[in-house]
Amino acid sequence: MEFRPCIDIHNGKVKQIVGSSLTDKNDHATENFVAERNAGFYACLYKEYGLKGGHIILLNPKESSYYEATKIQALEALKAYPGGMQLGGGITPETAGEFLEAGASHVIVTSYVFKDGCINYDNLKKISKAVGSDRLVLDLSCRKTEDGYKVVTDRWQKISNETVDLNLLKNLSEYCDEYLIHAVDVEGKNSGIETELVKMLSEYTDKTVTYAGGVHSYEDMEILDKYGNSKINMTIGSALDLFGGSLSFEKIAIKYGQK
Repeated sequence: MEFRPCIDIHNGKVKQIVGSSLTDKNDHATENFVAERNAGFYACLYKEYGLKGGHIILLNPKESSYYEATKIQALEALKAYPGGMQLGGGITPETAGEFLEAGASHVIVTSYVFKDGCINYDNLKKISKAVGSDRLVLDLSCRKTEDGYKVVTDRWQKISNETVDLNLLKNLSEYCDEYLIHAVDVEGKNSGIETELVKMLSEYTDKTVTYAGGVHSYEDMEILDKYGNSKINMTIGSALDLFGGSLSFEKIAIKYGQK
């Protein structure tokens, strides 16, 4: 299990938010932490510790008046750590190239692929071909429903008909290099991990999987490592001392950094 760091950018600032609170209306989100440092600072820190494969997420839509400020922060991070981080947020075949050229190792996609509640295979094939499957990460952020964990799109605001399960992971694997999976119900809430989801993900071994959501203690990491059979990478946000939490970034970076 590896630690994959994150830089979430909202309204032009590095933040940690409650994932389920994000709305495009008035660019609102419930904030756990708003950084005084810019995104480049965090990227430099991750580079110093040799942490690769983390993700930068632009949390404003292109229509937002804050989008350009958010994008500037993202580009600063990529410049600070070229080839070290992935980037997502409104990515399409037309926009992916700019971020890859700016230094993103991969681009991360959800909404472009999941349209009108279902997988749009035309779009999936188009972006996979445009960037190369080896540089594409599919973000299968999901919420628990009566019918399983459903993929959520449009900055986690719309619930699709697609269920995150082994069949979905296998069916999409030829088009991507990795999966990033946010458990949105616990994202930013410091309430513990979604063990049921983690157990299911541990059965999948074809591609790299990174889990995000709810890790708020060293015990959570041990649980994730155990139930994930040491196969699933982890992202930690608001629980880190970097973002106002109590968990030591340095301790985690050293213990779970890439070997």
